[in-house]
Amino acid sequence: MPVVLTVPTGFPPRVRTSGLLALGCAAVLWQPGARADGVVVDRVYDPYVQPLEKEIEWRAVGQGDSDDDALDNLQLQRLGIGRSFSDRWAGEIYLFGQNTEDQNFDFEGSELEAKWQLTEQGEYAADWGMLFELEYERNRQQWEAATTLISAREWGRWTGTANFAVLYEWSDDYVNEWETQLRLQARYRLSPKFEPMLELYAGQGTLGLGPVMRGTKKFRAARQLIWEAGVILGITEESPDQTLRLSLEYEFY
Repeated sequence: MPVVLTVPTGFPPRVRTSGLLALGCAAVLWQPGARADGVVVDRVYDPYVQPLEKEIEWRAVGQGDSDDDALDNLQLQRLGIGRSFSDRWAGEIYLFGQNTEDQNFDFEGSELEAKWQLTEQGEYAADWGMLFELEYERNRQQWEAATTLISAREWGRWTGTANFAVLYEWSDDYVNEWETQLRLQARYRLSPKFEPMLELYAGQGTLGLGPVMRGTKKFRAARQLIWEAGVILGITEESPDQTLRLSLEYEFY
């Protein structure tokens, strides 16, 4: 069955054109029938590094699917701490866990992450960065390495951000495999306290699109709390019906 993709009206023409192109790329990257052994919906990274910044981050996703027990009621949480090492490099370490078949929440593994800001903000038509990730899942004794190209561009009060990732998973007990993921975000900078966004995720049998909200609460001494909350709806039958995503990020110096 063909998948019909549309972009809501009300967006600037360039955003709408880029959105249609992005949705087309997502449809190409989406792999029908692929086994959804990973959670694709997570977050969309920007390419920027703030010098001297430190952060504590919590992220959670919860999936629901009435037709697939493997996807229904899956919950994944990450807790990380990070800092920048220069005006171009930043690193973060995470611990993550998810609920098991008996619904107990269990520690699953850890992840190292490094972000590299390639260009100065506004230097070119788009800003660029790279993200490198190495993850170990202890129950499956499986490793995963990922490299992500990040791009962001502004149109008036709109910011468009794209993440294209190539992943490789390997283990002694499972089939080693390459995967690709695409994450897209259109953010309207209405106010620092409230910014509506539209996000799209494609990869590992998942193709989802949905609204996300973001806000920033500023404190003294340049400290701030950034929150995000949204729901991504599955576009295809193989995708989870809905994925709720939440995140809190406390930044300080």
